[in-house]
Amino acid sequence: MKTTPINLADPADTPSPRAAHATVRDVARAAGVSTGTVSRALKNEPGLTESTRQMVLRTARGLGYDFAKLRPKRIRRLTFLLHRQHDTAASSPFYSAVLHGAEQACRRHGIVLSFMAAGPADSLADQLRMHAPDGLVCVGYLEPELLGALHATGKPLVLIDMKLRGHSSVNPDNLRGGHLATAHLIAQGRKRIGLIAGPLGHYSIRERARGYRQALFDAGILADPRLEAYLPDGADLEAGAREAMQALLDLPQRPDAVFCYNDSAALTALRCCREAGLRVPHDIAIAGFDDIAGAAQAVPPLTTLRIDKQALGALGVELLLAGPHAAPLDTVAPVELIIRASSAAPRTPSPPPA
Repeated sequence: MKTTPINLADPADTPSPRAAHATVRDVARAAGVSTGTVSRALKNEPGLTESTRQMVLRTARGLGYDFAKLRPKRIRRLTFLLHRQHDTAASSPFYSAVLHGAEQACRRHGIVLSFMAAGPADSLADQLRMHAPDGLVCVGYLEPELLGALHATGKPLVLIDMKLRGHSSVNPDNLRGGHLATAHLIAQGRKRIGLIAGPLGHYSIRERARGYRQALFDAGILADPRLEAYLPDGADLEAGAREAMQALLDLPQRPDAVFCYNDSAALTALRCCREAGLRVPHDIAIAGFDDIAGAAQAVPPLTTLRIDKQALGALGVELLLAGPHAAPLDTVAPVELIIRASSAAPRTPSPPPA
C-alpha cells in the first residue's frame, strides 16, 4: 500500500492520512528518541526533562498519535500544591484542614500524598521532579502563568478553592455565603454595611464580594464604593486587614456593620474596633467566612460561614481519581451561616462620653 510521506521538519503540522495509525515506534523514529522515552513522555512518568517531554508530545500530535489508546496510569502519588502566599500562619487554619481532608482520602485509596508550596519565582520543574507525583491537587489562588506551567506537565490536576476554565474544580458556595452574611447583617437593622476583601484576582474572594453586593441590591440598598476596602495583592493579611478596617472607621460616616472575606481578617477587624472604643456588636457588627477554630473563641464569638474544609480536600482528591472527564467538572460545596454574638445582639446607643 502506498503511503504519503510525512514532513518531519515541523511535527506540529497537519497530520498525514496515515496519522490515525501512528505507533509509539513511529513517534520515537520521528523524534529521534527511544520507544521507552516516548512511553514515559506519553504516560507523564518521571525521568525526562520537560523539554524532551514536550518535544515528544508535539511530535506525537504532529503524527496524529491516538492518545485515547493510552491506558490511564493508576495514581499512586499525589502532591498537594499550595501557593507560597497561602503558606502562612494566618491562612493555616483553613488550608491545613483542607490538607487533612485530602490526606484522609488518599489514605483510603492507598495513595501517598506530599505537600509542596510554590510561587512564580520557584523552579517548578525541579520541585515536581523531587515529588514525582502522578497528579496534582492545586489549592487556593495560583497565577495563570504558574497554573499554565503545571498544566503543561500533562499531569492530571484538580483545583480546590479556585476556578478556571478548562480545569475541574471544587469550591465552597462563595457567592451564596457572601449573600447570606450580608443579608443577615441587613436583617439585624444595619444600614451601612462595609466590606473588607482581599485581591479580586482570587476567585473565592471575588465571588464573596459579588454575594455581598447582590444582597445589598436585593434589599434595595445602594452600594457605596467608599464602604469597600481591599487588601493589596501580596500584603500581610493582618496588617492589611487592620489598615482596611481603620480606613472604614475613618470615614465621615463609618459603617455600622462589616462583612470580611475570611475569619482571619474579621478577627483583626474586631480587635481594631475594640481598640477604637467601639462595642461589638452594639456599635458595629462583624461577620467573617470559613469558621476557623478561633472564630468561636473570639470575644465576642464571631458570626461566620461554616465550610466543611476537610470534605473540601477529600472532594478534590475524589474528583481527580474519577477522571479523566470528557469536560471539566465544577463541584460546589454547601456553606452554613453560623450566627454568633459579633452580629446578633440588639443595638443600643453608646453611652455618652464622661
